[in-house]
Amino acid sequence: MSQRLTINQNNKPIYDIVYEHDFSRLAEELAAFDIEQKKLCIVTDSKVNGLYADEVCALLKDKCKKVVVYAFPNGEQNKNLDTVKNIYEFLIQNKFDRKDMLLALGGGVVGDTTGFVAATYLRGIDFVQIPTTLLAQVDSSIGGKTGVDFDQYKNMVGAFYMPKLVYMNIATLKTLDDKQYYSGMAEVLKHGLIKNAAYYEWTIDNMYEIHERDLDTLEEMVQKSNTCKKLVVEKDPTEKGERATLNFGHTIGHAIEKYKNFELMHGECVALGCVAAAYISWKRNLLSKEEYYEIRDMFVPFNLPISIDKIEPEKILELTTSDKKMEGGHIKFILLKKVGKAVIDTTVTKEEIMAGINEIYFTDEDWNE
Repeated sequence: MSQRLTINQNNKPIYDIVYEHDFSRLAEELAAFDIEQKKLCIVTDSKVNGLYADEVCALLKDKCKKVVVYAFPNGEQNKNLDTVKNIYEFLIQNKFDRKDMLLALGGGVVGDTTGFVAATYLRGIDFVQIPTTLLAQVDSSIGGKTGVDFDQYKNMVGAFYMPKLVYMNIATLKTLDDKQYYSGMAEVLKHGLIKNAAYYEWTIDNMYEIHERDLDTLEEMVQKSNTCKKLVVEKDPTEKGERATLNFGHTIGHAIEKYKNFELMHGECVALGCVAAAYISWKRNLLSKEEYYEIRDMFVPFNLPISIDKIEPEKILELTTSDKKMEGGHIKFILLKKVGKAVIDTTVTKEEIMAGINEIYFTDEDWNE
């Protein structure tokens, strides 16, 4: 029997997260949605297409009316309205109607983009998340946030739209390159930092198994992260309050990501943002100096950066003020009171944010010291 976690809303089950070590039970899980009467479109990217699309197609082609694949170029730079338009055109050409279904096979870019297409095509079509990266499995595939980037504004266009199912094939994590894999660890560490100190310690205690990509350990880790997110999104599905704590590290992280034109992985930018936010928390006397340095240094053994060079701090600050998390002219900033406890603060000043950016900025002078 599959391991499962159910996401609820208003005390009613909305969708299940299913944990497997292969795709063998995907057709069985989808059968609950009467797919024999549906056309299925697997939306993926050029990288994942070559790894898993044929396998998933082969498993489903005799179980549904028709299955087609749409693959767009890999990379965050393609998470935009042009890609959405191209998917719309593909669905129209293949005569997809509201009773059909989309399958998001890939990482966070694929999941966010496909979810937004599903939310808006014919005013809503069912979709399923099949995340294949660690970042998508522990974070972006859960909670119903969908959307794309618009010019320099990350995730500015989107909708809250719940999947019918999230199918986790944990074994896909074995095929990730190290950079992609460890990028996901930033969200893992973030979940522990904001919600569950015991999970944070578990992650550190199981560091060797995580490095080795032991599947049982990874399944437990993904489930624990999903549980952290479940506790938040069930209380606040549309980010009116507590859900904002999931953005710890993301305000400055998103600004760096955009400034670097997505040359850095999302998780690398989140790690830098977490360090800067923890620094501001220390300077506000929410964390002790020792706690700050412990939090900062714990990103290092998971191959995540804690400093960055070749940036313009003033430009990073400017980009933080264009963040969608602005509220009444103030940035909704997430700080830490302690490991496992995050707080929402709208009083963080530009000077404090600049101090946080400067803390992670590694200048030429630093190299010469």
